[in-house]
Amino acid sequence: MTCRYLLNFSFVCLLLCCFVIDSCLNAACAQTAHKKRKIFISASGKDSYAGSKSKPWQTLQRLKNTKLFPGDEIYLQAGKTFFGSLELNESNRGSKKFPITITSYGEGKATIGGGNVTAITLDKTKFVSIKNLIIKGNGRNNGNSGRGIYISNASNIEVSGIEVSGFQKSGIEVENSSDIQIKNVRAYNNGYAGIAITGDQFPKFSNYRIYIGYCKAENNPGDPTELKNHSGNGIVVGLTANAVVEYCVATNNGWDMPRKGNGPVGIWAWESDSVVIQHCISYRNHTSPGSMDGGGFDLDGGVTNSLVQYNLSYENEGYGFGIFQFNGATPWHHNTYRYNISFDDGNTTVHGASVLWWNGSKDSSQFHDCFFYNNVLYNSKGYALGVIPGEYINNHFFFLNNIIVAKDELMSGDKIVTEEFYGNDWWSLDSKFKMNGDTDFLKWSKLTGMEKLSGKQVGVNVNPGFVKSTLPAIEDPTKMHHIQNFRLLPNSVLRNCGIDLNKLFDIEYPKKDFFGNDIQKGKGVEPGVFEMD
Repeated sequence: MTCRYLLNFSFVCLLLCCFVIDSCLNAACAQTAHKKRKIFISASGKDSYAGSKSKPWQTLQRLKNTKLFPGDEIYLQAGKTFFGSLELNESNRGSKKFPITITSYGEGKATIGGGNVTAITLDKTKFVSIKNLIIKGNGRNNGNSGRGIYISNASNIEVSGIEVSGFQKSGIEVENSSDIQIKNVRAYNNGYAGIAITGDQFPKFSNYRIYIGYCKAENNPGDPTELKNHSGNGIVVGLTANAVVEYCVATNNGWDMPRKGNGPVGIWAWESDSVVIQHCISYRNHTSPGSMDGGGFDLDGGVTNSLVQYNLSYENEGYGFGIFQFNGATPWHHNTYRYNISFDDGNTTVHGASVLWWNGSKDSSQFHDCFFYNNVLYNSKGYALGVIPGEYINNHFFFLNNIIVAKDELMSGDKIVTEEFYGNDWWSLDSKFKMNGDTDFLKWSKLTGMEKLSGKQVGVNVNPGFVKSTLPAIEDPTKMHHIQNFRLLPNSVLRNCGIDLNKLFDIEYPKKDFFGNDIQKGKGVEPGVFEMD
């Protein structure tokens, strides 16, 4: 008994020792994994070196063959180009406290030359930060068939301070991912889009909590291999729940889409919920000759509970603001456009106008509940409003307290049938008022019932009285609220005019108008906030 007892006791002690040793090793490993490891890559280095700043590696291939741990920081020498591609997968993950970072060191930015393929792929990874780099491909027409940065099935990814160009698909593309931040990115000379959020399970949401801020998407002309659908977009958000696009610019996109048909847009969303597009500028975007779109902003098929506010659209070939439902999309509903300005948009495409809407679903229950209020639509060359002929029956489409100015005829396409217009100012530069041939505003209002609320005339037909009704080239979204253009003169009859949207439609006003003025009931404020005393 004594021997057995001693043997058992010894065995237990051995197990305890092993447990303690194993615990200590695990703790040491965890500590080592979370200890920041700085790896340097320089054109003058060698892959046989240790990877330190004084003994850097030389190529991306050396990095591709290295397992990365939470807290690792990769530094590429600024001013130098490193050819090849990088891929971080599920075996290369950071943590919330210790993300993996890939960036530049020295003055300026390092360049990753992706050649004909995707330069950086983040697949099934998380907590990764890509910062302050230039990403270049060989060109959409010169052999590249990939993307600049491709984020797939990943989460908690930050992309900031990036210049990306020369890729046939998108400069940055996100698919089936969540908690993604894209900031201070310039995406240009790409094919399909500057920045694209998409998925592979239409119409299900594939992405959650996407932020795109302070980015510029310019001169993304079109994908030469895409012959069945649009390409040449600036920023497009699809199959996403909860997204914010703010302080972004889209310009000169879409001019080389290789087909006729539905076209690209500067900044837009489709099949998404709870998208906010705000404080952005979309101007001088294009589409292929004879095609549609080429617009500034758009909430397209299947978008719900979304908001477009404080944006400026000007001189786009297509509409300034699009309101569309395509056949096969899930229902489009409960979307709002407010405090936006459109200037001289839509003078190239068919049915072009400052704002254009269309229901391609042939089902009124698929397209309902839109509030379009306190916007300025000014078109000195064409139409302010446009409806694409067809099945466009809409339920609860309200256009409220807008300033609507056109060169002559105010609206293109079919006559207004089911939309409701209240509290708007209508003005034709050539004819004072002209709607479907009618030149008498009051007669038109009585005949159609538009601008009549409980038997009272609530709309007006007056010259708005702007400080300036032209627009300089504005390219910085952070400064556009300082412009004098389209502010109301002190003696404008539109001051303290309009209907009370809160009282009549239960609409909660935001704190500011387009120009940053406080919105206070009963006080003269800038365009789009026409409140009654």
